[in-house]
Amino acid sequence: MEVQSNQLEAILLQMGEAVIASTETVDRLAAQLDALTKQVQQQGYQIFALSDAVQTLAENQDGALERIQQLTTALQQLVAAIEETDK
Repeated sequence: MEVQSNQLEAILLQMGEAVIASTETVDRLAAQLDALTKQVQQQGYQIFALSDAVQTLAENQDGALERIQQLTTALQQLVAAIEETDK
């Protein structure tokens, strides 16, 4: 009976150690997941900021293209006027 008691005690001790090790592993995993969540959130903010910057750049480019078109039209009119005076 005492042998079985010792064996049972050893088994219970191993089970307790396994539970503690599992708990520590889960705690470390939770901490790593928290860190990963923060990184993903930060990347989300960065992507939003980058998207906003790209949108602003596209809007600025549209404005610049419009001004270039106006300048081209004005230069064409100037060339036409110069050619007309040369005749």
